[in-house]
Amino acid sequence: MLSGGPGCVNDLKPVAGLLPTFRCLLLDARGVGKSLGGPHDLGTALRDLEAVRQTLELERWAVLGHSWGADLGLAYALAHPERIMRLVSWAGTGIQNDRDWHAAYEAGKDAEPQFEVDWDPGVHRVLLDDWRRFIKTPDLLARLARLPTPVTFLHMGADIRPGWPAAQLAALLPRAEFLVLPGAPHNAWLTHGPELEEALRATLSDIQKEKRA
Repeated sequence: MLSGGPGCVNDLKPVAGLLPTFRCLLLDARGVGKSLGGPHDLGTALRDLEAVRQTLELERWAVLGHSWGADLGLAYALAHPERIMRLVSWAGTGIQNDRDWHAAYEAGKDAEPQFEVDWDPGVHRVLLDDWRRFIKTPDLLARLARLPTPVTFLHMGADIRPGWPAAQLAALLPRAEFLVLPGAPHNAWLTHGPELEEALRATLSDIQKEKRA
């Protein structure tokens, strides 16, 4: 489970509690929370994720990313598509740095349910800057259009962050779907726990079938 930020302590323990039949890994990024290190680029973050998978001797895993974690998960899927059973890109911002998107966010942020989490501004700044470099990579759209990984883009219906970037990605990727959780805010577990649980269980049902097989 990859949490928001970048640079925030992993805040998805309440979400892990909704999925007791799964082994949920809640990772703090390098330089954040209990993890050593400091500011680092996107490539380092991806290598850290792959090092965790290898250390745990997992052939494949499902990746659930929330907010910034959704974007990080998408980059990880591009780097290691053979290692992901399914990517759940939940409340992500997509591959954009759009003025209209930011204007909508700024206009609505005071109405969003408040949620405090520890974060490291240095880690945040370096990762965000490198993400903005990454989304300008010339062949990025071509690589996404060939991505073999099953991906669910899960948008929160009351999120102040517009969902069109995720909907565009869902239309581009060959094995993707776009779903909406009506009325739910960005941090849906605060107000829509049962609905979020149902949506995630439905999305991950194929994973459990594969495990039983």
